[in-house]
Amino acid sequence: METTEIAEKIEEAHEGHSAEADARFRRLTGIYLGIVAMLLAITSLGGSNATKVMVNANIQASDIYGYYQSKYIRQTIYRVTAEELERQLLAQPGMSQEAKAKIEAAVRRYSDRAERYETDPSTGEGKEELLAKAKEWEARRDQAAERDPNFDFAEALFQIAIVLGSVSIVAASRALVKLSGGLAVVASLLMINGYFLIVHLPLE
Repeated sequence: METTEIAEKIEEAHEGHSAEADARFRRLTGIYLGIVAMLLAITSLGGSNATKVMVNANIQASDIYGYYQSKYIRQTIYRVTAEELERQLLAQPGMSQEAKAKIEAAVRRYSDRAERYETDPSTGEGKEELLAKAKEWEARRDQAAERDPNFDFAEALFQIAIVLGSVSIVAASRALVKLSGGLAVVASLLMINGYFLIVHLPLE
């Protein structure tokens, strides 16, 4: 066997081994991209949910504050009316007992209504209860607003990772798939943080 033939056989064996390695690399990279695409879908779901919670909580808080304001206005009217009636009693000491009794009853009625507007645990619609509910909705809104950027960044990084992984299949580039994997790891951490808020992102 000539030296040329030996060299050709070595080159053919090397090419066959390289082609087999590339095929295996492309197959594993395809599986990896499927996993990244699944994580991207989970991230998108979390981001969509965070946005919905944020919008809904903001609407609920605004509605409750509007109701609180209307309660405050009516409470003020009742208090002012009661005070005006009390001034009438003091200004007219000689009025009849019947008229005096009617005014005193009206003062008590308006004062009781004003007091119920301040706090009403039985219905949960006193000012104190409404304010507490509004703050709860604000807390939900703020938490959702803190979660949302994590999902946004994670989605972007997952998409970049998928693009790089796709290019690495065409180019059979191990370096590109490693870079894609690094981005996917960071994106996964952001996705987890979006769901559980383990770390506060310093965005402000």
